[in-house]
Amino acid sequence: MAVFFVYLRVIKIKQMLTLKLFREQPEFVIERLAVKNFDAKEIVSKIIDVDKNRRALQGELDACLADQKVKAAKIGGLMKEGKKAEAEEIKSQVAVLKDKSKDLDSALESNNKQLNDLVVLLPNLPCAQVPAGKGADDNVVVKMGGEIPELGDKALPHWELVKNLDIIDFDLGVKLTGAGFPVYKGKGAKIQRALISYFLEKNTEAGYLEYQPPYMVNEASGFGTGQLPDKEGQMYHANLDNFYMIPTAEVPVTNIYRDVILQPSDFPVKMTAYTPCWRREAGSYGKDVRGLNRLHQFDKVEIVRLELPENSYKALDEMIAHVETLVRELGLPYRILRLCGGDMSFTSAITYDFEVYSAAQGRWLEVSSVSNFESYQANRLKLRYKDESGKTQLAHTLNGSSLALPRILAAIIENYQKDGRIIVPEVLRKYTGFDIIG
Repeated sequence: MAVFFVYLRVIKIKQMLTLKLFREQPEFVIERLAVKNFDAKEIVSKIIDVDKNRRALQGELDACLADQKVKAAKIGGLMKEGKKAEAEEIKSQVAVLKDKSKDLDSALESNNKQLNDLVVLLPNLPCAQVPAGKGADDNVVVKMGGEIPELGDKALPHWELVKNLDIIDFDLGVKLTGAGFPVYKGKGAKIQRALISYFLEKNTEAGYLEYQPPYMVNEASGFGTGQLPDKEGQMYHANLDNFYMIPTAEVPVTNIYRDVILQPSDFPVKMTAYTPCWRREAGSYGKDVRGLNRLHQFDKVEIVRLELPENSYKALDEMIAHVETLVRELGLPYRILRLCGGDMSFTSAITYDFEVYSAAQGRWLEVSSVSNFESYQANRLKLRYKDESGKTQLAHTLNGSSLALPRILAAIIENYQKDGRIIVPEVLRKYTGFDIIG
């Protein structure tokens, strides 16, 4: 299958949420965020007012400090000329100016905090190619591939098949922890490990450097990639240490470059990592969340890229093509969707989802999201580079699942079932050491 994506031409610099953009194009910000169904009018208005006050305070502080400097410079000369009384008068004026500058500096610090607290409430601006829409039903299918298998009337959903074969135990997971924490057993554990090894090997062959990061992160890391303050309710929190269990390897891996200044020659930075992930995923019930369809703890292999702004959309195409290769080699029917504004994450400028078809359930299952965040995360991370003129600029960040295991495994179990057994996909057999489960 030929890769069909063409490089996306989008507004880059003007899409970054800067104070200049709020001042000069507030309606543009409001209009773009409306695509994400986010009403930004009140927040943008407050930002403009607080910024106006900030600039007035800064101007007053600068004038005060300048006046203080001029007056302080006169004191020595007056003392030499024997004009002690005049010198003492200026000293008292300087003291007043020092107190005033301290008050202004404190007010400016408070103002900057208020400004920052407002700006972080706004999601990333969606790029021009993002369609408007309320939710999943408005996403756009841009490509389909693979063949949907004909399983016959005796086909079983994966939660029944794995119970018959005794390879994944959901009840034992409930006993040990709770719902959404399955226990993989025997060949179930081995095929899980095989998928991780396969994904990591393919990623490293594609030039991604493998990392094994911590599974817990601090608050600064959660803020840097945009999980905080947006997703506290979905993250597991260790209160005593104020650490968060990671919802994706994207968080620790991208934060490796927090507060780092790169050179143009350092790009692209390509990283991959396997981690378990934790998400509360509170909500619906029924067949859509049965078995492996929705878990609180799951395994995932991630790819992360740091790019120069002018190269980030070419990199996005490359990441999409890479994930497509993984799904295609597993022999799974798939489709690629461009998410509408209402179904995108808080931090993303554009996202493409991969779904595989689960034949026994008769439904599509999301297995990967590939996103370009442009400079949104980099601005929070202070992830920068020096351009050719030596000026500091923000880099672009991207990430993608390659892949999330539970639904991939569910689709393999269902689509590869035959007479109550599971045929192992050919690309996994060198990792499993067996061809059939059952």
